Amino acid sequence: MDQAFIQAMQTGYALDEPALTLGSPMLGGEVASQVQVRMALAMVNRHGLIAGATGTGKTKSLQLMAGQLSDAGVPVFISDIKGDVTGIAAPGDATDTRLQARVASLGMTYRPEAHPVEFLSLSGQLGATVRASLHSFGPLLLSKVLELNDTQSAVLTLVFRYCDDNQLALLDLADLRTTLQYLGSDAGKAALADYGGMSDATLGVLLRDLITLEASGAAKFFGEPEFDVLDLMRTTPDGKGIVSVLELSDVMDQPQLFSTFMLWMLAQLYHVLPEMGDLPKPKLAFFFDEAHLLFDQASKPLLDQIELTARLIRSKGVGVYFSTQAPTDVPDAVLAQLGNRVQHALRAFTPNDADALRKASRTFPSSTFYPQVDQVITSLGIGEALVTVLAPNGVPTPLAATRLEPPDSLMGALDAATFQGLVASGSLRAKYGTPVDPQSAREIITARIQQAQAAAAQAAPAPTTGGVAPTAAPTYAQGVQAERARQAAIRAQQAEARAEQAQAKAAAKAQAAAERERQRSIDTGIRTAGRILTSRTGQDVVRSVFGTLFGKH
Repeated sequence: MDQAFIQAMQTGYALDEPALTLGSPMLGGEVASQVQVRMALAMVNRHGLIAGATGTGKTKSLQLMAGQLSDAGVPVFISDIKGDVTGIAAPGDATDTRLQARVASLGMTYRPEAHPVEFLSLSGQLGATVRASLHSFGPLLLSKVLELNDTQSAVLTLVFRYCDDNQLALLDLADLRTTLQYLGSDAGKAALADYGGMSDATLGVLLRDLITLEASGAAKFFGEPEFDVLDLMRTTPDGKGIVSVLELSDVMDQPQLFSTFMLWMLAQLYHVLPEMGDLPKPKLAFFFDEAHLLFDQASKPLLDQIELTARLIRSKGVGVYFSTQAPTDVPDAVLAQLGNRVQHALRAFTPNDADALRKASRTFPSSTFYPQVDQVITSLGIGEALVTVLAPNGVPTPLAATRLEPPDSLMGALDAATFQGLVASGSLRAKYGTPVDPQSAREIITARIQQAQAAAAQAAPAPTTGGVAPTAAPTYAQGVQAERARQAAIRAQQAEARAEQAQAKAAAKAQAAAERERQRSIDTGIRTAGRILTSRTGQDVVRSVFGTLFGKH
């Protein structure tokens, strides 16, 4: 082993403060087990990227970091797309031969350990239910879920604004659907006139997309009680950070929905947490698995919001880590905010793969020990990665091809019985298990229609049939007609006022025109008199005229 390499690695990764241990550096296939590649806890909130081809060990790297963060008292959030992170709740299998070989090559002592876990679920089937009210979710994120274009997104924003101004709480999809139907009626169109209005075509698109979303079962994801993101930041009585795992295997067919929910969680954390500055360890580490799902078909405003959140949430004590196949899956503006990198192997089977490999290799710090970074990336084995992190002084550590330590928890999914037992015993299950339906936009708008029905029934003459008054209650259609009549009367009054204003303007305009005409006549007489005075005959005429005027003949 090259002594200069060992010295460089020891110097670059020497730390005298709490840190995560990732593994040991390699050179030429040989492991320098006497050196540890480490990341200071104080730099975890500088965000990071875990990338690599399928099957190279990204999830195990995430599990390794999450377990050590939990031991250090840092709460962790993980999105589990495939269900293979559940093993973090159970100790690892020390009898596994592959694990034993890995431990021997690193010269480390392996201690199996389970970590405190709270399982969460959007559907409520795989953990405590995570819901969001439409009001806090907002039109920007909902537009991503509905895959709206810019015009449709702008109209949805207008609808949210109307509801805010009129104290109509949007809690679930039923609230939004009822509001859209009302705003599409004659009465609603008049109410929306001050906001610019919306076309029937756009309204139809929004309603169809909303109905499709409800039909897919997404209605249960919105409503009350809303998930409190501060529940992600809990610790056990003995000081370990609780690992909150959002299980998504049962909603994998709705990537736009679950990826946007995770963005909502991150945005809520940003708004809720106070500024904390630099801390000895983060308040929370947030891991996005399959991060490309966050950015697929994302609009420009949404990407701007993600970049802003990633840039500013660091000072709130939150570290964000994206796990994906290639660095190019993450927009450049977001990549620029990431200070820590764990790059597993990439494979170049297609021209696009080769291009992604070339781009990834150019973004690492230069190294005399790895002059051909692209060749190193393609030659890495399972559980090996190129690592560079930020040192406590903010300088990137030397690039190190690293053989990563195995997680101390189970590297695989829990069996069904154990998993269901942990789900049932979750401390948040009772808090979020039962949905509630407080008064919101749907109830308020329905009440207004009913009041209009009652007013219509009271105002209408009571027709008789054979001397017997009808007893049927006014229908919904009658209520709508009454509301339309009320709005029509208001519009008629407004039209009459506009007509009076127009008549007054016309009279003033006519008077001004007459005054201008009179002034032109006077000016013309003066100019004509001036021309007459220039001749003798004209002087005689003027004198004759003046004499007539003053009685002198």
